[in-house]
Amino acid sequence: MITVTLVQTDGATRTLQNIKPGTTLMVAARDAGVAGILGDCGGGCACATCHVYVDPAWQTRVGPPDAIEDATLDMASDVRKPESRLSCQIILAEPLNGLTVHVAPMT
Repeated sequence: MITVTLVQTDGATRTLQNIKPGTTLMVAARDAGVAGILGDCGGGCACATCHVYVDPAWQTRVGPPDAIEDATLDMASDVRKPESRLSCQIILAEPLNGLTVHVAPMT
């Protein structure tokens, strides 16, 4: 089982535990009621309402966005950073156990 920590925009930290591998970060966060993770498109990489900033220590393991995710992140260009990812595109697996991300502010 996977554990992840999300830092909400108000600074509150939410640690989610016992997440089943294969679950997307968006589903885990949305189901736990993490503020700022809406997932309006249901995880289809078509909005940007699940935008997060991957902690620098985790960027290599999480990897960069693909071309479709990169284009979708452009919708949040005013708050986009090099560490931006859509949480719907981060599939949780054992190598990401302990992952820390910061919820991006809504545009």
